[in-house]
Amino acid sequence: MAAQCDYEMFEAGDVTLQSGAVFPALKLAYKTYGALSPARDNVILYPTSFSAQHFDTEWLIRPDGVLDPTRYFVIIPNLLGNGLSSSPSNTAAPFPQLTYHDAIAVQHRLLTERFGITKVALVYGWSMGGMQAYHWAALHPDMVERAAVVCGSARCAPYNHVFLESVKAALTADPAFRDGRFVEKPVAGYRAMGRVYAGWAMSHGFYRDEIWREAGFTSLEDYLVRTWDATFARRDANDLLAQIGIWQNGDVSRCTTFGGDFDRALAAIKAHMLLMPGATDRYFDVRDNEDELGRLVNARSAVLHPIPSLHGHRAGNPVNNPRDQAFIKAEIAELLGK
Repeated sequence: MAAQCDYEMFEAGDVTLQSGAVFPALKLAYKTYGALSPARDNVILYPTSFSAQHFDTEWLIRPDGVLDPTRYFVIIPNLLGNGLSSSPSNTAAPFPQLTYHDAIAVQHRLLTERFGITKVALVYGWSMGGMQAYHWAALHPDMVERAAVVCGSARCAPYNHVFLESVKAALTADPAFRDGRFVEKPVAGYRAMGRVYAGWAMSHGFYRDEIWREAGFTSLEDYLVRTWDATFARRDANDLLAQIGIWQNGDVSRCTTFGGDFDRALAAIKAHMLLMPGATDRYFDVRDNEDELGRLVNARSAVLHPIPSLHGHRAGNPVNNPRDQAFIKAEIAELLGK
């Protein structure tokens, strides 16, 4: 029961999706931190990443952290498909194909209808959250003042798509996957998925230099077993597939507003943009952000500051990594000062 009291629910009603399908009684779970100022101008939106729920990433919301709730009103909207917001695990089948555009549309309604918010000081996101930050900046350019894209991109690159194909293949090879969905927990599939993730999430240097020893692991196998084998077992497997679908189809320009014109979509952005990839990230390559940087022609400012880390993709979510935490904290402080 305690978990049910930990967050609130925005009842969006029947929502017409980007596909044209109608999602009945769509729900968006969210949690807030801090107080909304009388002028409603101290808002930070912090969308969740792949498979994460708000409590997985709220560690950086603290007075001495990256996002300060004593100064800002921080809202974490749980991405559709994460098990708290509308997801296969809590919605009658069949579950429709969703997009980031669908997610941002409902998040926008949450901010405007429930809180009367018309300006967002910062949209901060890591990984899938970073992709949402990009979508927010492009779709609501007069509303978003700043956006921090941490280990994310404006669209899913082909290499990233292939990685996700390997994840899907590992997970769905489990015999629990039948007729297009999981009918029970895929125990072997979860482990296989974790082993695939382990190779992609961290860098070559992380394994070469045995950085995992700094966290107290006694061997490489010890690290893999205790860190990755059960990482995704806490989530419903059908939810994971739904979010992989959102990720793979991510493209800020793939909507009626931009008609697939990527340059036009990025040119719509007016915010101060901070692109902060992990220097050794294999999901969201620095070169993708380099390409995007030149297309942000109307942004108030746009900088590319890679996180100098061997922690790969996880450099953007450095829960127990003080060095990367300090780097991100300093970058966000500078961004909020603009």
